This record gives sequence, C-alpha cells and structure tokens, in this order.
Amino acid sequence: MTLDDESTPTRKRLLGLALVALVLASSVQAWAAGAVHRFQVDGLACPFCSYGIEKQLKAIPGVKAVSISIKTGTVTVSMAEGEKLTRAQANHAVKAAGFTMRNFK
Repeated sequence: MTLDDESTPTRKRLLGLALVALVLASSVQAWAAGAVHRFQVDGLACPFCSYGIEKQLKAIPGVKAVSISIKTGTVTVSMAEGEKLTRAQANHAVKAAGFTMRNFK
C-alpha cells in the first residue's frame, strides 16, 4: 500500500468532517438570528416610496434591517435576536408612510 492509497480515505474523512462542521456552524447562526418577516405593500412605485416605509419600520425597536423590492412590492424586515415584529406594528408603520400592507408573515 502506498502513501497515496492511505491519504485518499483520510482526505475524504477530513472533507466529511469539514462539511459537518460547516453545516453545524450555519445551523447555529440561523438559530441565533432574529425573526424575519415578509409582507406586501400596495402602491410602491419609486425609491422615495420605499424610503418612507423603510424609515418608519427602522424606527421600531428591534428592527435590524429592512429590504424592499419596488418591483414586487415585497418588504422583508429582519429583527434583532429575541425581538419580534407584530402585525400591528408593521401595519402602523406602513400606514404612517401612506401605504397599505397585506400578507404579513
């Protein structure tokens, strides 16, 4: 048996262990992350519209990030760990910006 014959199974084991470690690390990060909420907003037409909604949502305690797609009318709100966004909070923020929210998840 040559060194190459022995290194291939060892390499495969190391790659397998690295893959397991990567999956576990990703799972821990996802578990530690805060909640993510998605909903639709009717009437989004321009960056100024999305900025108004983003500004209102970011004023809510615990909101970590806001992403808005003008094309699809989809708003994604990422919360800090341990924080939650209620439907009422999101609806109030969207209405304050002059829009209508639907399909809160």
